[in-house]
Amino acid sequence: MAGNTNRYSSYTTASVGSGSDGKNGEKAEKKDLWSSMLDGVASAKRLPEKNIILLGGTVDSQREFFESLSNNELRRTLDRNASRMPPVANSFALGYTYYDVLDADQEDTLARISLYTLTNPSPSFASLLKPLLTPQTIPNTLIVILLDWSQPWKWMRQLREWILLLRTVLISLSHECMAAMEEVMLSWRDRGRGGGTNLDGTTALPVADDGVALPPGPGEWEDALGIPLCVVAQNAEKMEYLEKTQSWKEEEFDVVLQFMRTVLLRHGASLIYTTPSLPSQLPSLIHSSLGIHSLLKKQPLKHNVIDRDKIVVPPNWDSWGKIRVLREGFDVERVSNAWTADLDQPFPHPQSNGNTSNGEPNGESGEAVHDQEEEDDEEPQGSTVRLYELSVQDPTMDALQLAGRDTHSTELEVKSEDTQAFLGKQLKQLETFKKQHDETFGQDFGSSRNKPFKKIEEDEGALDPYTRPTEAKVLEHIGPVQFNMGGIQVDADDMVQRLKDRQAYGTSEPGSPTDEVGAEANAQMDTENLQAFFQGLMNRKSGTGK
Repeated sequence: MAGNTNRYSSYTTASVGSGSDGKNGEKAEKKDLWSSMLDGVASAKRLPEKNIILLGGTVDSQREFFESLSNNELRRTLDRNASRMPPVANSFALGYTYYDVLDADQEDTLARISLYTLTNPSPSFASLLKPLLTPQTIPNTLIVILLDWSQPWKWMRQLREWILLLRTVLISLSHECMAAMEEVMLSWRDRGRGGGTNLDGTTALPVADDGVALPPGPGEWEDALGIPLCVVAQNAEKMEYLEKTQSWKEEEFDVVLQFMRTVLLRHGASLIYTTPSLPSQLPSLIHSSLGIHSLLKKQPLKHNVIDRDKIVVPPNWDSWGKIRVLREGFDVERVSNAWTADLDQPFPHPQSNGNTSNGEPNGESGEAVHDQEEEDDEEPQGSTVRLYELSVQDPTMDALQLAGRDTHSTELEVKSEDTQAFLGKQLKQLETFKKQHDETFGQDFGSSRNKPFKKIEEDEGALDPYTRPTEAKVLEHIGPVQFNMGGIQVDADDMVQRLKDRQAYGTSEPGSPTDEVGAEANAQMDTENLQAFFQGLMNRKSGTGK
């Protein structure tokens, strides 16, 4: 029986199959390894993205704010950074620009910040801000409101307009965004209280033995927006101008600071004064608020409420007690509670100033006093805006009110009145004057002006019926009149009196026949007098001779 004597070894097949599978496995493992390494490198090089929503100010002031954050003395010396400065597009509606935050050695990039700018608190722009706030961007967003020391009397009104606009946007967000904002506010509220980490990244000192964070004090975090807020008061060098030209004193500057600190304390916001020509803690405050900290050099954020032009009030530092210490007599509780009435106002405000960010009033500037009074009347009783504007008054409004409500000294253009309306008013005034004139002098006065002058009665007390009362009043007003005639100073009143005397005694005009007869008679009378005088002298001599 012949059988199949061919044997097949299963080792070769198995060994070959197992070898190919091993190579594929090794390739797959190597591929996964490289992918993970590339992903790790990519994630390490990916810059943290932060957002700043910049509200208020003007186009130029927003550029100054951007330059103060993105530029410093070291960075300006680096050509590569100067050549890569992005443009600032903030001329229309919602503007945008960005910059990279460099480390202390100016080599490593810590984060990239995107700035979204808006200059006008118009309700029409609320739809532009809403897409910027998502559950992913809210934890990395900071809101900055710009104010200017050129018009500090408008700060409270401007601040209210911007916060009302923000509240309109925030209450319309989704539930996911609401949850993100609540989480952000909880972390901010506990930052620096009872241990943990301060805003600048340093370790906070424990204030309680059990390590429990202290609760907020009165007036703190009462109206949290859900997003961190920072208020920047630019051009602090103009405080000296207010002191010299408007007679501001330390009391006025302290009142402004107390109002601002009291209101911002309710929102958990920070406050800083800046001067373009002087270094400040503005970059440290803004970057720390966004969670950006240097890896090489720690820059602690220090509060400052002593130097009036370098004020820095970090979040979670202020309190009612510290505000009262600044100047006595300030009712911090009343101002804080009154801010709630301001936030309950409808938006937009019926008597809003329009573009409050740049200080331009809405409508004709000649009606500034009237509009301001209407706005004060529309403010709720006990409003913080009303209290602030009573304490910090606009000097231009004071000048206009003293000059009168119809004074338009600040106008560049004057609105002309209708011609027919103007003539109608003038006609009424002329008729009134004519009626008063007729009642005073009689209706026949006008017709008597053309009649010739008659001889005045010899009685000096008689009244000349043709004497013009108006001319007499004019002569009394301007006083005596003199004129020069042939080098001789002649008084007008004396000349008139002589003419009247000549008319009274019937003296004719020079050159007439009666005038010649009178001259001969006068000459004859003078000769007789001289003859009598000399005859008297001769008689005296003869008498003495005897």
